[in-house]
Amino acid sequence: MSKVCDVCSKSKGTGNNVSHSNRKTRRTFSPNLQAVTVNNKGQKIRLKVCAKCLKSLGKTK
Repeated sequence: MSKVCDVCSKSKGTGNNVSHSNRKTRRTFSPNLQAVTVNNKGQKIRLKVCAKCLKSLGKTK
């Protein structure tokens, strides 16, 4: 499963895990993707949308 938002193309980000002793190891931040069915000109389309885009879509269930 691709971890990319179909609306804004948000994808994985990278950063560090920082321990109490200040050691740093690499980690990834995944976007909060939700599967949504959107009505587009009378045609239902299934999209993977991040939570930020989901709020701005004005979706109907």
